[in-house]
Amino acid sequence: MRQLGRFGVVQLRCCAFAVALVGGIGASTLLPDLPVARYDLLFVYGVLLAVLARRVGWDTARDTGVIAACHAIGLLFELVKVQLGSWSYPEDAVLKVAGVPLYGGFLYAAVGSYVCRAWRLFGLGLTGYRATATGVLAVGVYVNFFTHHWLPDARWLLAAALLAATAGTWVWFTVGEHRYRMPLWLSFVLIGFFLWVAENAATYVGAWSYPHQLDGWQPVALSKFGAWALLISVTFVLVERGWREDWRKTAP
Repeated sequence: MRQLGRFGVVQLRCCAFAVALVGGIGASTLLPDLPVARYDLLFVYGVLLAVLARRVGWDTARDTGVIAACHAIGLLFELVKVQLGSWSYPEDAVLKVAGVPLYGGFLYAAVGSYVCRAWRLFGLGLTGYRATATGVLAVGVYVNFFTHHWLPDARWLLAAALLAATAGTWVWFTVGEHRYRMPLWLSFVLIGFFLWVAENAATYVGAWSYPHQLDGWQPVALSKFGAWALLISVTFVLVERGWREDWRKTAP
């Protein structure tokens, strides 16, 4: 139980950026009417939060780069999905392009921050990792979330392929003085589940709205749990690549 408590504390530290972001979104709903749009305020808040995270040591320079990449990837994802009607940002804003406020990318940046901090705070290590195969499949997962609107949805095929590619891959992590390991595919599933929980919280406080939530909040479909379990592979590959490059630069 002591180890479980330690594990939970470190997880909370890993989620610092995400908790602060979602908390800020929730607090913004309590603001009185202002001459500045709420979405625009949230973009400024996200930028300040990223700067603060760098200044206080939540994120390293490399982490900030990964977070920026996740923000850009997330914005592209949002631009396509909003145009296709998958979800929407119903409020007006100045910093809004094709229906997507610029702060929307920070929701993906928060996931990047979590993985970066987890890698460092848990001292993550990998054995049996197939970098090329996992990277190619992660790209396939990302592309499929666009193309399934016009082509057959390959997510189940990609899930099976990702399971095969990560079979025998272990993630090692440290809690206190003890070293543990977990199958990589299981970590994707667990993170996907908690991202689905976080998505329910984010939509509840008005971060964005799915079509079935426009007339009042309702839980996010359970199918999004599976979608997040796949999408986390994209962030994982980006972070792992960054750590591998750092190791090559510092290796004797």
